[in-house]
Amino acid sequence: MENHEEILREVFGESSDSEDLDPQTKHHQTGDPIPSWERIKEINGLWLCRGFLSPQHQSSLVSAVLNEGWFNEDSHNQAMRFGDLPAWAIELSSSIREAIFLEDHVSEPINPVTSNGGTKPCILPSNLLWREPLFDQLIVNVYHPGEGICAHVDLMRFEDGIGIVSLESSCVMHFTRVEEGGSDIVQHRENHPLTTKVPVLLTPGSLVIMSGEARYLWKHEINRKPGFQMWEGQELMQERRISITLRKLCQVD
Repeated sequence: MENHEEILREVFGESSDSEDLDPQTKHHQTGDPIPSWERIKEINGLWLCRGFLSPQHQSSLVSAVLNEGWFNEDSHNQAMRFGDLPAWAIELSSSIREAIFLEDHVSEPINPVTSNGGTKPCILPSNLLWREPLFDQLIVNVYHPGEGICAHVDLMRFEDGIGIVSLESSCVMHFTRVEEGGSDIVQHRENHPLTTKVPVLLTPGSLVIMSGEARYLWKHEINRKPGFQMWEGQELMQERRISITLRKLCQVD
């Protein structure tokens, strides 16, 4: 089995010679596309980065996940880790932080409330972006055709700021607002009207960041049963999909 250094080189490329370069220069030298961020305008705090991982990095990351041996048996479709994460997951967290540093590459001009008081888009507030570690909890799910996840809000044992990396099959994730009185979540609303389901297309190698309202006041789900995975009038072909969710546990006093 490959050692950690070989796996990291395959997934993220060589980094020792370029660690002092700014993130944009690194992307140009490695040939990777510069991440392009899209704000999902209907939901505050929901961002999508479609070009987060190149096809080569996606393939290598899938191999790293499967090489862990978590899914050797067909009955095993989920793995959870707390605290010390695998080396590739730590590097993935670093890549997420780096991609957020490139937040000036946004697909549309916006002017939301920002963490630095300026007009630069705020994908993740600075108090979350600079926490150490950025993430310390990992869930990897393997979904076969027809398998998805029910509508839910992530447990309150986890802090704000969640990242989801989508691999292999494309899918549509739907978001619905938490109903008043329908959850033990503390409601922090600004007179937003109730909204129907908001669809978000997750392509292979894409990254979703949820914080604030998107994390606490919106449920997310993926229904991969026939007839539910529609995008622009066409039903998506469903194959195996792997998702990697990264979160941080709340500190216990």
